[in-house]
Formats: sequence, structure tokens, C-alpha cells
Amino acid sequence: MNLTETKISSEEVYHGTFINVFEDTVCLPNGNQAQRIVVQHPGAAAVLAVTSEQKVVLVRQWRYPVGEALLEIPAGKLDGKNEDPAHAAVRELAEETPYTATEVKLIHTFYTVPGFGDEKMYLYLAENVQADSKLSADEDEIIEPVLLSREEVRKALASNQIHDGKTLIALQYWLLYC
Repeated sequence: MNLTETKISSEEVYHGTFINVFEDTVCLPNGNQAQRIVVQHPGAAAVLAVTSEQKVVLVRQWRYPVGEALLEIPAGKLDGKNEDPAHAAVRELAEETPYTATEVKLIHTFYTVPGFGDEKMYLYLAENVQADSKLSADEDEIIEPVLLSREEVRKALASNQIHDGKTLIALQYWLLYC
């Protein structure tokens, strides 16, 4: 079955510092036309970092759109379409937490909001995690580092304390495969 939608026209309705929003008219496979809102995003990298004490490195930060502080793995947008996501993952770990990693291994890629956006997330596993970062968070990021053991992660998951999709994916990976 052909499910392809073909763009007929596109109008930019917002141009921002890291997202752009378009209203597109598409031709559906059945020949009908429909409107699609598309949020273009440069992509992002996230990192699952585990200390030598077997504690996962998380951050708690306020997420204004949802009106609450969320517990998340370190992550951030790519600095343009050409930035290496692995480099971004290492950078975000060092900026958002006291930790660094000598390298990262790609676990998975996924789209965060495919119903209206093209953001592609690159999820990495950090290797050789050390508490020696000299970097700090961006000026507009107020972040609290949090370390959780496997048992604490299981309890947090069971009691619905983690609401962030990338973090749910990363923690399930850690519990199942590491």
C-alpha cells in the first residue's frame, strides 16, 4: 500500500533560532489534499552515562511547556545539521553534569514527535565516565544533577516519576542490556 504524502506547497509561518514552522499542503495517496504543520529542528543528542558505582547520571530541570521539573538524561540540540551527534552527546554530558566520557557508542536513533516535527534524537551510551567536567550549563539552563541506582530507577519508573520519552528509552535499555 502506498502511504506517501507529496508536498504541493509550503509556507513558513515562524522562523526561530533553532526551529522553523511550516504549513504545508500535501497530496494524499488517495488524491485528496490535506494541511500539515511541520516543525523543523536540527536534531538532538542524548547520553546514557553510568558511573563506576553503577549509578545513572540524570538531570532535573524545569520544562516550561509542561509546567514541571522533569528528570532526564543529559541531552541537547545539535549545533546545526552538520554537527556530529556523538560530539554533541559528549558536550551535553560535560555541560549539564559534573561528568565526562572519553567516547560514546550509538544505542539508537528515533524521531521525538513525528506527528508534527522532524527532530531526530541520537541516543548514546557513554564510556569511561569520570567526574571531572570543567564545563557548565548554558546561562538559561538551571540544572540539578541526580544519580540513581538500578533499584532507584526501577522505583522511579514504577511510580511514574519519569515522564520524558528519551529518558524512558535510555533507562529501559540500561535495565535490560547493561
